[in-house]
Amino acid sequence: MVNVSTVTEFLLEGFAEAWELRLLLSTLFLLMYLATLLGNLIIVTVTTLDQNLHTPMYFFLRNLSIVDVCYISVTVPNACINSLTNHRTISVAGCAMQIFFVFICASVELMFLTIMAQDRYVAVCQPLHYPVIMNHQLCVQASLVSLLSGIINAAVHTGNTFRLSFCQSNMVHQFFCDIPSLLRLSCSDTVSSKLLIFWSTLGLGGGCFIFIVLTYVRIFSTVMKIPAKEERGKAFSTCVPHILVVSLFLSSGSVVYLRQLSSTEIAQDMILSVFYTIVPPFLNPVIYSLRNK
Repeated sequence: MVNVSTVTEFLLEGFAEAWELRLLLSTLFLLMYLATLLGNLIIVTVTTLDQNLHTPMYFFLRNLSIVDVCYISVTVPNACINSLTNHRTISVAGCAMQIFFVFICASVELMFLTIMAQDRYVAVCQPLHYPVIMNHQLCVQASLVSLLSGIINAAVHTGNTFRLSFCQSNMVHQFFCDIPSLLRLSCSDTVSSKLLIFWSTLGLGGGCFIFIVLTYVRIFSTVMKIPAKEERGKAFSTCVPHILVVSLFLSSGSVVYLRQLSSTEIAQDMILSVFYTIVPPFLNPVIYSLRNK
């Protein structure tokens, strides 16, 4: 299909109509952004410099922190500046780049969280084989495969979205460019694009979620057999934070993308988007204690 789009730029939604509320929310999100940068950069620094933390668990935690810094940096600074200055335009190319990098970061984050679940399973259920199974080569290969898969996933969805024509409104009802919002603006047939988003979200998100759930079922069944109460507590302390991050990330993101076929409230979509783009990177440094081993 030839792209005959007449739209040369999009208008992003501000955090609120009232200036006072925009100022409050922009300040809040900027503070969360700075806290996220600080917390994740501390994790990266400590896990790099401390030789005792050169283990697979902290290898993936360090990589997750790097992804989180990139993930939140793609959307929050620009959204806060736009909301404060009321300059909400973004070019079509800029919108495409934002979607591309959001998809890369979200995909890689999800895969890292899945790999970290497997890491916890091996550490708890097969501790004697842990150094052999979770060796450095495997960790590096898993990270590279996750990154490459994220790039391919992002390229497919970004290209599939911007092959469409946008000749209706150019108002994106979101504080950053996302595919569900853009599909509502297209005057092309979006059925195939919606199906691609639906099945890829269901496949990747659902597949990772099922794998993580089954992994933790096996972990908890093993933990309950440990006679020492202290050891059970240590195992739970490393697993529960992981479950919280995965649940928050997947539930909010899946709702936004799986319900795109119906019209939804703008405020509700924006709130859900905060929960899968801003909150997980902000919480990761808080709930992942560096003392967990």
